[in-house]
Amino acid sequence: MSRERQFWVWTAVLAAAIVLVVLVGSVLFPFIAGLAVAYFLDPVVDWMEKKGGPRLAATLAVCILFFAAMIALVIVIAPLLQSQVVGLFAKVPAIIDTVTVWLEPAKAALQEKFPGRPLDEIGATSKNFGAAAAAWLIRVLGGIWQGGLALFNAISLVVITPVVSFYLLRDWDDIVTRIDSWLPRGSAQNLRAIFADIDSVIAGFVRGQMIVGLCLAVIYGVGLTLVGLDFGLLIGIAAGLMSFVPYFGMLIGLAIAVAIAVVQFGAWQPVLLVLAVFAVGQLLESIFLTPKFVGDKVRLHAVWVIFALMVGGALFGFTGILLAIPVAATIGVVVRFVIDQYLDSALYKNSDGDPS
Repeated sequence: MSRERQFWVWTAVLAAAIVLVVLVGSVLFPFIAGLAVAYFLDPVVDWMEKKGGPRLAATLAVCILFFAAMIALVIVIAPLLQSQVVGLFAKVPAIIDTVTVWLEPAKAALQEKFPGRPLDEIGATSKNFGAAAAAWLIRVLGGIWQGGLALFNAISLVVITPVVSFYLLRDWDDIVTRIDSWLPRGSAQNLRAIFADIDSVIAGFVRGQMIVGLCLAVIYGVGLTLVGLDFGLLIGIAAGLMSFVPYFGMLIGLAIAVAIAVVQFGAWQPVLLVLAVFAVGQLLESIFLTPKFVGDKVRLHAVWVIFALMVGGALFGFTGILLAIPVAATIGVVVRFVIDQYLDSALYKNSDGDPS
């Protein structure tokens, strides 16, 4: 098969995959979640298998332990967070009013320094913008909910995802071997190298960021709770888990925590303590957590990750969010491979031997 025909075949396969996601994306969430769980648990099962355990028994044990731990975590954390979520949403209007009053002296000083009405116009514009932004966020979250969990009740997620995870994890090596046998023999070596690079990027980034996010959730949650901040546990855990999106979790958590601290304490010292909690978290992340668990080999730029997650969530809801990082990693690896091939080609080096 010629290279041109191979290109069109792979293009058709990609187009078919995109169409499939568009058509049945709303029912893919538990299956993609099960695939993700199987992918990340496979090294554990492989390790147990190398120690002499049968694949089936290892898969069963790992799945039971993993999902039991998830259920136990939900049972322990959910009651603690439920009351904080309800209380936080009930207190949002008061927080906005108090922060507005708190900013009035600064507004008056600026108004005195810059007479006229531009600040009033800016204030009205910012209020309208804030309302529009809040409405947009609600629509996005609503779209994500409708695109994912709205079509699946808790029973379907609890049942389907573990079943899919078990069967994929049990047959993972056979699936990989079967897919490898389908590769074009002439390009198999290059394709294996590409897939290995994609696997390294996805595993390194997602596993690393999950560990970093959990560590930050503990740091922020415990720190804000010790400060005495209302809803500190909820804000800290949410900020840590949202750090999967670079900078997003920290900035959102910091803004909300500072606003609540201003309303709750009415003094600078607790606000400075809140800032110190996030500063310590960011310092530990930059000098220890990220270098230790993510490293420099994971070549996924923060802007590319944010863009991929936003596009995936907007187009396909939770399914898109789950697929965003693998797709972003795949595109990045393929682009780097194409660039490397170009830099090693006569087209770049100049076929007549002239390096200029």
